Amino acid sequence: MQHKNLTPGIGMNKTDLFIGFLLGLLASFLGCYLFIVSATQYNFISGVQIMKSQGSLGKLVTLGSILDLILFAILLKSNKEVMARGVVLSVIILTIITVFL
Repeated sequence: MQHKNLTPGIGMNKTDLFIGFLLGLLASFLGCYLFIVSATQYNFISGVQIMKSQGSLGKLVTLGSILDLILFAILLKSNKEVMARGVVLSVIILTIITVFL
C-alpha cells in the first residue's frame, strides 16, 4: 500500500514548474501572434513561414518572448518562484529549438 505524501509543498514543485513552462510557451506564442498580426499584413501561419524564409525566425521568437518577461515579473511578485523557473525553462527550450530550425 502506497502512502500519499501529505507534506504541503512537497511534490508541487514539478507541477508548478510544468505550469510555468506551459505559461511561458503560451506567452511566447501569444507574443509572436500579436507581433505578426499587428506589424504585418499576413496571417500567423504565412507570417511565420515568411519570417523563417528570410532567416528572421530568431527575431520573431525574441519579440514574442517579451511577454515572458512580463509574466516572469508577475510570478516573482506573487511569490511563485518555481513557476517563474518554468517560464525561464520555456524560453531556454524555445531558444534551442530556434537555433536548430
